[in-house]
Amino acid sequence: MRDMTGLEWFKSSYSGNDGPECVEVALTAEHIHIRDSKTADGDRLTVSADTWTSFLSHAVPRV
Repeated sequence: MRDMTGLEWFKSSYSGNDGPECVEVALTAEHIHIRDSKTADGDRLTVSADTWTSFLSHAVPRV
C-alpha cells in the first residue's frame, strides 16, 4: 500500500488481513520506516538501514 508520502508499506506474510496487531515497514535507499498498522496516520519510527540490519540480527532467531 502506497501512502501520500510515496512510501510503499508492507507487513509480514505471516500477518493475517483480519488481525489488528501488525507492524508495517517501508524501505527507501537509506532508511527503514516502521509504523503500527492500526494507526497508519500516526507516528513512525525511522532508522538507518544499518540499524535495522543490526536489530534484525538480534530479533530473528538463528537457524
